Amino acid sequence: MNRISFFFFAAQIVFLLFSGAPAQPNAAETVTIIRAGRLFDSEQGVFLPARDIRVKGNLIEAVGENLPVPDGAKVIDLRSLTVLPGLIDAHTHLLYLENPKGDLSTEGIKAVTMEGTALRALRGAARGRTFLLAGITTVRDLGNSGRFGDVALRTAINEGSVDGPRMYVSGPGLSSEGGQFPGLQFDYRHIAEEEYRIIRGVEDARNAVRENATYGANTIKIYSNNTPNPTFLSMEEMRAIVAEAHLLGMKVAAHATNDLAVKRAVEAGVDSVEHAYQVTDETLKLMKEKGVAMVPTDADLQTFKFFIEQSGRPSMTEEQIANILKPQRDRLLRAVNAGVTIVAGSDMYINMQKPQGEAAKRVLFAYFQAGMKPVQILQSATINGARLLNNQRIGAVKAGAFADIIAVEGNPEADFNSIEKVKFVMKNGRVYLEDK
Repeated sequence: MNRISFFFFAAQIVFLLFSGAPAQPNAAETVTIIRAGRLFDSEQGVFLPARDIRVKGNLIEAVGENLPVPDGAKVIDLRSLTVLPGLIDAHTHLLYLENPKGDLSTEGIKAVTMEGTALRALRGAARGRTFLLAGITTVRDLGNSGRFGDVALRTAINEGSVDGPRMYVSGPGLSSEGGQFPGLQFDYRHIAEEEYRIIRGVEDARNAVRENATYGANTIKIYSNNTPNPTFLSMEEMRAIVAEAHLLGMKVAAHATNDLAVKRAVEAGVDSVEHAYQVTDETLKLMKEKGVAMVPTDADLQTFKFFIEQSGRPSMTEEQIANILKPQRDRLLRAVNAGVTIVAGSDMYINMQKPQGEAAKRVLFAYFQAGMKPVQILQSATINGARLLNNQRIGAVKAGAFADIIAVEGNPEADFNSIEKVKFVMKNGRVYLEDK
C-alpha cells in the first residue's frame, strides 16, 4: 500500500466512524449483567418472564435465564421493571421547534434567517438529550435543519461531545418550488433554498441525492406533495431520486399527506410514506404489495387539546377533538388491517412546554387511542423501525445487538401508561438514566 492509498484508506475509516455508527466504547470495559423482571421480545411480539442480559462494551453478548456473573462484572437489578429495546422515533426534527401560535412560513423563515444553523444545532443537542432520557435511543431526523445541521449534530453525538440518540439524518428535504413556505414572495425564494433542496428536473433530482450523500446524509427525504404549498414532485423526479438513493444504499422517506401524493410516492418506489392522513384502501393495498411502510405522525387527545389551548384557537370539548381525530384513527386501523407495516414517528416540532422527547412519545398514545394493541405499538417503535432503517443491531434485545436497553415501571401490555415511567436508559452500552 503506497502513501496515497494508505491515507485514502484511513479517510474511509474516519468516514465510516462518523457517518452513522456511534463511536465504540473500549472493548476492555467491564461486563454488565442486567437482571430484567420482564423482557419484551420485539421480534416475536411477546413479553417474556425474568431474563438476564449480558452486555460487553456496546454489544449484547447473551440473553437468557440465570446467566452466570463473571468476576468483576457489574450487576444492574431491574427485576421490578419491564425491560424493552431502546425506542425508535422514525420522524423527528431536532433542529426545529415551532411556536403553537405560529405557522410553517413565519416560524421556518425565522429559523433560517434569525436562528441560524449553529444555534439550531446547539438547541437540537439539548432536545436530543430529552429524547434519550425518554427512552428513545434512535431517531430518523427528516430535514428542517438548515444545510446539514443534522449531520453536525449526529457527528457531535457519535464522537461523544454531546449526549443524544443514535441519528439517521436526511440533510435538506428534496422538494418542488417553495418548499413548505406558503406566501413566500418570488424575490425571496432563496430563503426556502436554505431549508429545502429545491428540485428542478430529473438530472437535478439525481444530483440532489448525490449532494446529500456527499455531505453526510444517510437517508433521503422527499416531498411527494409539499403541503401547505400546492405542488408535487414529478413521477420522473421521484423515480430518479429513488433509483439514485437505492444505488447508494439509502432509504427514501416521502412526505405525502393526501391519497394522490401517497399513491404517486409508492409507485415511485419509496421505502416509507410519512403522514398519509388521507389514503384509500386501494392505496393501502398497493403499499402492502410493495412493502412500503407507513409512518403515521398522529396526535393523541392530550397533545391536540394542549395545542388548541396554546395556539389561541377557540376552545373545544374532548368530544369535538375526538371527532376531529377520528378520520386519522380510522385510517390507521385500516392500514393495520391491510397488513401495512406501521413504524412509529412523532413529527413533534411544536413547543409543547415539556421536554421534547416526552412530547414526541405521545404519538404512541395516539396509536393506542386509535385501537392498536400495545404489542403492535411497541413493535412499531422498535423492530419495525429497525427494519425500515435496515439496521439489524437495533430494535431488539438479543445477542449481537447494540446495547440499547430501557426499562419502565409497570407492564405496558396491561397498563400502556407505564411507557411514560422510564427508569433506566442504556444506549450503546452506556447508562444515561438509572432511577430505580
